[in-house]
Amino acid sequence: MDELKAIQAEPKTGNEYLTDNGEKTKYNLLGFWSWSVSDILSNATRGRFAEFIVGTAIGLNPKNLRDEWDAYDLKTDNGIKIEVKSAAYIQSWNQKKISTISFSTKHAKYWNSEIYSENEKPRRHADIYVFCHLKHLDQATIDPLKMEQWDFYVLPTFILDNYKRSQSSITINSLRRLTNPIIYNKLKTEIDKAAEEQIKQTFARSNTRCI
Repeated sequence: MDELKAIQAEPKTGNEYLTDNGEKTKYNLLGFWSWSVSDILSNATRGRFAEFIVGTAIGLNPKNLRDEWDAYDLKTDNGIKIEVKSAAYIQSWNQKKISTISFSTKHAKYWNSEIYSENEKPRRHADIYVFCHLKHLDQATIDPLKMEQWDFYVLPTFILDNYKRSQSSITINSLRRLTNPIIYNKLKTEIDKAAEEQIKQTFARSNTRCI
């Protein structure tokens, strides 16, 4: 059998219908989306939604579809790789108390489809991290679509690499010691700033190795 190349998905509109032997049914893709991902407060969907939020802040190109298996979540037009994490006090399930806020920062391998192999050593593949905190505390009015209910923390990856307390996770209190929360309309500016810091650090490290 010939090698099966990767299938490049195309953006859908939601108006694509299920068919049966060429006959259109009454169900379309928009119905599937509504059925499967309307609960944007749930952990898994909220994580993808947070990626979308950050993407909109940096000028998301809707034709560049989300890649489930990529080594990072987003990439800017000028090549900056971004990892997005999310957490919330209020969950969609029954809670006895609000959730403790902690974000995963684990090193990871990723599958390189070009060489059919995992990369050799776990590491952080993104240039910067954006931690999205759904900070709203009122269950009756929580709405992840409202950007004022979120705080965002942006860090260049080298700061996490040098973080002494843990290399697998970081709490909200630790984040606040490293950087200040920002609002949605400041995200792009802060991302660009963090990217510059990461580039300078990488350049300085390369020069040190050459000396």
